[in-house]
This record gives sequence, C-alpha cells and structure tokens, in this order.
Amino acid sequence: MNISIPNLARSGLAALLLLGTAAQAALQVGARAPDFKAEAALGGQGFAFHLATALKEGPVVLYFYPKAFTSGCTIEAKRFADATPQFKQLGATVIGMSNDDIATLKKFSVEACRSRFAVAADAGAKVMKDYDAALRIVPGMADRISYLITPDGRIAAVHESMNPDGHVDAMLQALQRWKSGAAKP
Repeated sequence: MNISIPNLARSGLAALLLLGTAAQAALQVGARAPDFKAEAALGGQGFAFHLATALKEGPVVLYFYPKAFTSGCTIEAKRFADATPQFKQLGATVIGMSNDDIATLKKFSVEACRSRFAVAADAGAKVMKDYDAALRIVPGMADRISYLITPDGRIAAVHESMNPDGHVDAMLQALQRWKSGAAKP
C-alpha cells in the first residue's frame, strides 16, 4: 500500500499518528548514542553537523520531529527556540532532526526555529533508524522523541510523545538533573 500524507489524512490514519502510533522503543537511558554526521541549517545557512564534535562542547539535546512546517512540529520548534538561552546557559546544544530536505530545513531554521538552533536533514532516515525514532506506520518519518546526550556519548534522558508539549521542559529538567549530578545512567 502506498501511503502519502494526503492519503493518511483522507483515510483517517492521521488520527492514529496523533494518538501516538510511535516507535515505542526509543534508545534507553545509559545506551551509547550513535554518532552521526548530517547536513544541517541554522539561520538559513547550511553547515555540516557532527555529533561527536558537538559533544566536545557539552551535552546535546537531539530531538526528532515528523515534518517541518506541520502544526505540531512548528509549535515544538518555537518552544525550543524560546528555550535556547536556557539550554545555552546549561552548556547544551540543541539540534532538531527530520527526514526533510536541506532546502526545506534552511527555511524552517529561520521561520520556526527563529535562527536560534540548528535542524538537520536525516537523508534516507538512517539516523532515526539508529536512534529507533522512526514511526512504525510511516517508516520514513520520525517519531517525536527527544534525547539528552552527555559529552561521554551516553543517553541521559528520553522523552517520547507525539504531543509537542513537554519535550522542552523534560529536556531542561533532565539537563538540570544531569548538571547537578543527580541523573547518572
């Protein structure tokens, strides 16, 4: 069966996506975070993102989202943009990731992310597969999962919910716990 986004909406399967037909198998706390390189955009400008390089600067909040410019993903991006100063104050880098092409993400990085944090293109959905963040019903599309990755390359926290509410707060709280030494995998 060929599934496209318009067909999902017409068939009623869109409701299943919203109700959380998600991966339900995110990487566990304490697991090694798979390293990756990806084309990314910040403020409309493309650059090469490398997780290992970013981790040398401090923890990374990697959040997966289904599709740029959809309502939930735009809400989530704006919330991460608003909280970017808090993440920076705690020494963390935020990067969003979807299977959108880099041209789309250059626009999204300006409009939704407000040029405050980067978004990366997961060409071929390889990174989302490595992070077990693909939707089961639409494998080329990411689930809505946020990870806190510590500088030693380990997952310190996971928040999984198709609802865009809660991801920013969950990652800020996890980062604060990790910084205080309370969250050890």
